Amino acid sequence: MIDRTLKALSLILSYPTKDLQEAMSEIGGVLASETRLTAAVRRALRPIVLELAESDIYVLEEGYVALFDRSRTLSLNLFEHVHGESRDRGGAMVSLMETYRDAGFDPMTSELPDHLPVLLEFLSMRPFAETKDILADAAHIFEALSERLTRRESSYAPVFKALVQLSCAKIDKNAVAELLEQPEDDPDDLEALDQVWEESEVIFGPDPNAGCPQVRDMLANMDTPVNPAPAKPVAAE
Repeated sequence: MIDRTLKALSLILSYPTKDLQEAMSEIGGVLASETRLTAAVRRALRPIVLELAESDIYVLEEGYVALFDRSRTLSLNLFEHVHGESRDRGGAMVSLMETYRDAGFDPMTSELPDHLPVLLEFLSMRPFAETKDILADAAHIFEALSERLTRRESSYAPVFKALVQLSCAKIDKNAVAELLEQPEDDPDDLEALDQVWEESEVIFGPDPNAGCPQVRDMLANMDTPVNPAPAKPVAAE
């Protein structure tokens, strides 16, 4: 059975399209009826639902790219917040893709395996007990993303609050603080962006000394964030 709430959140965090806009009425209904979320969080999700449904598609696309594609600190690639661009990240992504395929899930996207909408789509098809544990391992990242987006007055912020609630996790405040210590990126400072996104080799080959851990094992190390190395963003589709 599909977890419709996780599927809905996956779609909201995906690159905006006309198809997504047309589906927002149904997506909003799913989130409004989700009893695992508090009434306050359900109310807080309404603005992003309305924004995605009613705003000009080009405005939505530009805003999405400015937030998630031009800022390391708001990256939706989860391992960016853990491994940066180290070899460990490449190996973890290879293992994550193998885990997807072992479960019969083959993402039809050009995004990296650790892209949050892709992970949420996968988790929407898994038992909730497994899902909750995996979300809990990344809860401090969701909390930091929510805080950063709140500072920018972005209506995407409550989406990450919802993920924290679904995880039922007790937030590691020290881990959140360490993530928030990383300097914010200014998407309008093009010269600074060029420096941030300088060429950095990403090695996707697996570590020959590593096995093939399950998703939970890989994400369990997320409570020890590191300062990510610069990465070149993937162009939005």
